[in-house]
Amino acid sequence: MGTGRQIRGSLAPLLVAAVVLLVVGGQVALRRSIDTSLTVGTDRFLPAAGPGTTEPPRTAPEPAPTPTVAAAVTAVAEPLPVPALLPDDPWADTPDVSIGRIVIPTIGLDSDLGSGMTLTAINRGPAHWPGTAEPGRLGNVVVAGHRTTYTKPFRDLDRLRVGDPVIFHTERGQFTYRVTGTDVVLPEDVHIADQTSAYTATLFACHPPGSAAYRIVTRLQLVDAAGADVPPPAVTLPPVTIPRP
Repeated sequence: MGTGRQIRGSLAPLLVAAVVLLVVGGQVALRRSIDTSLTVGTDRFLPAAGPGTTEPPRTAPEPAPTPTVAAAVTAVAEPLPVPALLPDDPWADTPDVSIGRIVIPTIGLDSDLGSGMTLTAINRGPAHWPGTAEPGRLGNVVVAGHRTTYTKPFRDLDRLRVGDPVIFHTERGQFTYRVTGTDVVLPEDVHIADQTSAYTATLFACHPPGSAAYRIVTRLQLVDAAGADVPPPAVTLPPVTIPRP
């Protein structure tokens, strides 16, 4: 009996030491497991790097630069159109081609818009000067019409006032211009068809009514859906002119 107590007494310290080792070892293993779970997996589990760490702090990527309005306008700038020369024979055969419609509410006009600068074309109704800008495009849209003969679409062109609308309908859509002014020029003043870096249009006819001594010229500016002038492109192109007679 005494010997048994002595053996148990000598084993007690050993058992206590073993239990302590098991507890400490388990805590170390548990901490290693937790540390591993914090450094493996998706970014949301990564701790922020701090002093003394080898990994630099993570930063959000810089956003891509947003294009400026000027850059966007420059990117869509079109080359200026080149007006065709006036025909040598004003009665030359000209195909009957319609490129859309022209509507001028102030003078009650709603007409097909043809193409050609011969009398053959203009006798049919308002006609677009070939090579000048198409409605809605960069440049100068030029349209001729009679005042007292045939359908006389531009009979009351002199009634137009600044701000009056002129509307073009084409397969590309509807384009509204506003009147900016009216001039009277000589027949040889073909500069009315010059093309510049702006969204403009020009209507012209003989003047005064019943005479071909002068030309009445109505100038227009393209506007947007809110009625504001459509600005020119950021890059100004050299004007395109046609030879003077």
